[in-house]
Amino acid sequence: MGLTSNKVLALAVTLAVVCFVATVWLWPRLSGRNWRAVSGRIGLMLATQLVLFASVGLAANKSFLFYGSWADLFGQEQELGVVVDHSAGKSGVKVVGTQRLDVPGGQRPSVGGQIQKIVVAGVRSGITSPAYVYLPPEYFQPAYAKSTFPASVVLTGYPGTAENLLKGLKYPRTAFQQVKDGKMRPMILVMLRPTVAPPRDTECVDVKGGPKTETFFAQDLPAAVSETYRVGSKARNWGFIGNSTGGYCALKIALHHPERYAAGAGLSAYYKAAEDVTTGDLFRGDNRARKRANLLWSLDHRPQGRSSFLVTSSREGEGNLKGTLEFIKKVKAPARVSSIMLDSGGHNFNTWNREIPPALVWMSGRLSAS
Repeated sequence: MGLTSNKVLALAVTLAVVCFVATVWLWPRLSGRNWRAVSGRIGLMLATQLVLFASVGLAANKSFLFYGSWADLFGQEQELGVVVDHSAGKSGVKVVGTQRLDVPGGQRPSVGGQIQKIVVAGVRSGITSPAYVYLPPEYFQPAYAKSTFPASVVLTGYPGTAENLLKGLKYPRTAFQQVKDGKMRPMILVMLRPTVAPPRDTECVDVKGGPKTETFFAQDLPAAVSETYRVGSKARNWGFIGNSTGGYCALKIALHHPERYAAGAGLSAYYKAAEDVTTGDLFRGDNRARKRANLLWSLDHRPQGRSSFLVTSSREGEGNLKGTLEFIKKVKAPARVSSIMLDSGGHNFNTWNREIPPALVWMSGRLSAS
């Protein structure tokens, strides 16, 4: 049974209830002062607390996916790294595994699509990063054999894992259902975390003397995917979406690279690069680079391209409301901006799962397959 499975959580809760009932039932019998009675009381309390904490921990992990498996929890490597040859001087994608979507008939890619685990190598940035690619069922159907598809990069927050996008935020399943319901067109999703140089949070900037994360997302990633899959290489073929840090990155890359991305959607995004112990010194005293990483400053001081933006917040419960309203106010033609404003919400998976379906529909409407 997997770490995030319902069976493991149900078992832990059941054991917690059993231990609680056993403690209440046996406590009078263990009221003596001899060593057996004292040991019994200690054992009951420890067992009850352990299974209770395990239940709470498993429930929290299932909601937020801090760890995706038992091996991940105990720090055990599940698979060896993949060597990617850069000698050809081109970006590259290597598929290292596949999995199916849990839908009726999903064992056939032409019915349920396919999720591929890949490794992306960027020649310009020198960054190699794991990712997941969701290919919709249409990608495998004969009627679409010569068709290209739009694609969207999808980022989780920091320090989240790409698995969060599959399990907690359910991007592939949501995209599948939205297409099935006729609300959006088939779209390829390229899913990964913004931490392409772990454990450092690089805020999707080209760090002075460090990882060239912006170059990876703006140039290497779309180039490598377009070379491997049936995705166009024009800006109109590409979108960018993310939550929290991923939302900041999505807006930032779309704002600064309208020649590459036609649309950027930031769910619960913030609007200037964080600078703290997780980021280190990103700018090395370069105030111009620091200002550029402030999206509100960029909207005021840099030319705006033809990109479309989607921003989200909540009137109650989120800290980015003021910045979001400022962002909306500052976007000028030829750029366009849309928003999702919830009455209440938080910086959490529940809020983002309410925003992802309409955000994917919005994204699909701004991208072209050809």
